[in-house]
Amino acid sequence: MGDLRDLYQEMILDHGKRPRNFRKPEEVSACAEGHNPLCGDRFTVYLDIKEGVVKDVSFQGGGCAISTASASMMTESLKGKNLTEVQELFQKFHELLTKESNSQVEAPDLGKLSVFSGVREFPMRVKCATLAWHTLRAALEDGMKSVSTE
Repeated sequence: MGDLRDLYQEMILDHGKRPRNFRKPEEVSACAEGHNPLCGDRFTVYLDIKEGVVKDVSFQGGGCAISTASASMMTESLKGKNLTEVQELFQKFHELLTKESNSQVEAPDLGKLSVFSGVREFPMRVKCATLAWHTLRAALEDGMKSVSTE
């Protein structure tokens, strides 16, 4: 179990130090800004959606390793998904982090995102891991909006 935890930490640190899709895309059909006042994380999530499919997703901003890694891995997992799949992925990821620790959380559909399962043991860090996801949801629902974890 220790080796698996080490692998998870390594993956989070890698994405935290070298985030993928850290840019503003040329075409943006929706975006939102998110802020976590407790630790200062602040991100803008950009989406390019065509015919109900995420053609491109990226982000800019800054935050702790957990929030940056979550945003980075989120962008990798969303490209090519339709909007229903995006909403389902949001729900599964949110449940992974917010279900009680004694509950069994099914995470096979989350792939690499399951590395964040240990975050739920640290309630203050759940907001870090979910910031980009809530920002994504705000972009999908309102097009252009700001959200806060408070």
